[in-house]
Amino acid sequence: MNSATFCLFVMVFNVLRGTSTYDVLSQEDKAFCKGGLELRYPDLDINDCMVVPKEFRERISRDWGAPEVQLASADQKKTYVLMMVDPDVPSRTSPTRSYWRHWLMVDVKGSGLRVGDVEGTVLSEYAGPSPPKGSGFHRYQFLLYEQATGQALSLSEQEESSRGNWDPKEFVKKFSLRDPVASLQFCTQQYKD
Repeated sequence: MNSATFCLFVMVFNVLRGTSTYDVLSQEDKAFCKGGLELRYPDLDINDCMVVPKEFRERISRDWGAPEVQLASADQKKTYVLMMVDPDVPSRTSPTRSYWRHWLMVDVKGSGLRVGDVEGTVLSEYAGPSPPKGSGFHRYQFLLYEQATGQALSLSEQEESSRGNWDPKEFVKKFSLRDPVASLQFCTQQYKD
């Protein structure tokens, strides 16, 4: 079977099972997830990069609050920084307000993280995924960083005034955080087609 025939087969298969080819993650999106981070919403567990199934899109956007976050391999003696961002604002094809900060917690204890009981200092309250109608799929990225012992992290006045156009790389650089120890993302779009 040549590649054109295979692509046609995949498209027909997806149409028959009620999904679109956009419900399939790119290799780049799949590669984002590493380190064993897990999310638990009331009826949906996310432990790998995925597209949120249609039947859960409204609930994840409107009904459910912050997920339980677990990293079984977290060092119970360390503290961590957890961030959730949307790099696709207002859309993936035109991300002029990228990154949107959906959640930011610091001083997250490793002992709680190991069992999915995330507590810490909230710098930005959890705001669920809310992709604008017609903007296509958005990626919601969760990044977990190790925080140095005794380090006080905060947002500037300017950062606190708006969640949009936030620069997570600058935040990481400002507080000398290293590469994330774990990362996870899911994709979703407006729940009404």
